[in-house]
Amino acid sequence: MVAKYAMSKNIVFLINTSEITAGTRGASLGPNAVITAARKKGSFIFGEHPVEKIKNLNELLDQPTVHQFAKRIDGLVEVYSVLNSKVASVLGNNEFPIILAADHGSAGGTIAGIKSAFPDKRIGVVWIDAHADIHTPYTTPSGNMHGMPLATALGIDNLECQKNEVAPETISLWNQLKQIGGVSPKINPQDLVYIAVRDTELQEDNVLSRFNIENYKVADVRSKGVSEIVKAIDEKLKDCDCIYVSFDVDSMDPELTSHGTGTPVADGLTPDEAKAILNHFANNDKTVCVEFVEVNPCLDEKINTMAEVTLDLVENIVQTLKK
Repeated sequence: MVAKYAMSKNIVFLINTSEITAGTRGASLGPNAVITAARKKGSFIFGEHPVEKIKNLNELLDQPTVHQFAKRIDGLVEVYSVLNSKVASVLGNNEFPIILAADHGSAGGTIAGIKSAFPDKRIGVVWIDAHADIHTPYTTPSGNMHGMPLATALGIDNLECQKNEVAPETISLWNQLKQIGGVSPKINPQDLVYIAVRDTELQEDNVLSRFNIENYKVADVRSKGVSEIVKAIDEKLKDCDCIYVSFDVDSMDPELTSHGTGTPVADGLTPDEAKAILNHFANNDKTVCVEFVEVNPCLDEKINTMAEVTLDLVENIVQTLKK
């Protein structure tokens, strides 16, 4: 068995407000909505740990995009590059990044940064989300790149399911995106595990089936219990050297939280289930980074409730990491 990668839990918050890959506006306000929730509650976690802001390119939203099947991919290449450098730097300083990001499209840059920090390490990914986010420009129904980050990390095109004729300039940028950090692929399909994915397209289903990617559905969590699910994931990822946990708030049931996210899907996890899952991986010495995405206060019908729920999850992880 590969030994665990031990690191001290010196927490650094990275605030990434880039929302250029989403189909709705407002996720750029999500990270600060969580910080606002902390201030309202009287929580000082953002004063007790370093907070660093990542450059965004949201000004691109004020212009039309020429890339029909990979909207604003030119800006995303730069976002990936910045994240790659920053995440690698934080990890290189033996610090633990907790990332509060706007949309999920930039998560491929986070994975690039982990790979740059640990080029010889095998990275396991626990992707907690309502969506598989494994489309490519060749298969996307919308062109929104928050549906593509895992394809960039896996270095796949899914030409087997191609339905779009992609322009050469877009293809060139797509290949650049996959190569950020100088390594492609950055993860192996067998080292990717989904939790709560329940809204996919056929092209994504094909990839999951072809690579035998595990998806622990909400029904599995209910029938087997969180402890059995995380035990199975630990076993599946036992040969990985480090683990990245990516948490999209739409993995949770909007009726139990709010609709304060870009693409809510019914019948998700409860906040308590999410907390138990996240706490388990925060307790795992192999976990090197946790990311929270897609809080959108503009869509929150319960006045920042999604940010407050997310804050509770973040606080729980911080407490676990500091033990």
